[in-house]
Amino acid sequence: MTLLAAFPVTQKWPAAHPDRLQLYSLPTPNGVKVSIMLEETGLPYEVHLVNFETQDQTTPEFLSLSPNNKIPAILEPNGPGGKPLALFESGAILIYLADKTGLFMPTDAAGRYETIQWLMFQMGGIGPMFGQLGFFSKFAGKDYEDKRPRDRYVAEARRLLGVLDKRLDGRDWVMGSNYTIADIAIFPWVRNLVGFYGAGELVGFDDFAQVKRVLAAFVLRPAVLKGLEIPRRP
Repeated sequence: MTLLAAFPVTQKWPAAHPDRLQLYSLPTPNGVKVSIMLEETGLPYEVHLVNFETQDQTTPEFLSLSPNNKIPAILEPNGPGGKPLALFESGAILIYLADKTGLFMPTDAAGRYETIQWLMFQMGGIGPMFGQLGFFSKFAGKDYEDKRPRDRYVAEARRLLGVLDKRLDGRDWVMGSNYTIADIAIFPWVRNLVGFYGAGELVGFDDFAQVKRVLAAFVLRPAVLKGLEIPRRP
């Protein structure tokens, strides 16, 4: 019996390599944050697709790991003190992986907290607001005759892009010359806004030259290119 066998999630998604970190995910903007981070760090991991089409996220096995029924989640066999660690919430996972590897997080306390600050900017602002805009521009909400809800999120998306654009002026990445978990969190959502949601024209994306510049650099990174496709959809 492996250390991971005690976790119910492994009954639905058996671990072929129980000595590796187990990733339960789907290639959404939140999901690929963690696959990109794992590819960037080179940590060995095993990936399991959580298929929304079959409601995998609502099964008792997945809820035992991620009670908020959201992806991504991880099960780490070699957590603090050498004991298994289960984590949900992409931001928490990014911080954990940065601490575990010593990568993509400043080592000085001030820089660390500033990076976490921009990670929270994504989690509290960019993610929820861009997601709502996606609903009103691409999914069922696009058919609502009343465009005031859509326009509210368009305005907020533009405001957030403006904040990010100002931050990136004169910087290679969010934290300056060093690429961090803040970039790994933010740019999958920016890519999704103008790509999958097709909302670039709606938000006037061409107005944000610095965001466009850094997004272009982000998607050229080999680990990003790979991580964006992990796990593969069925």
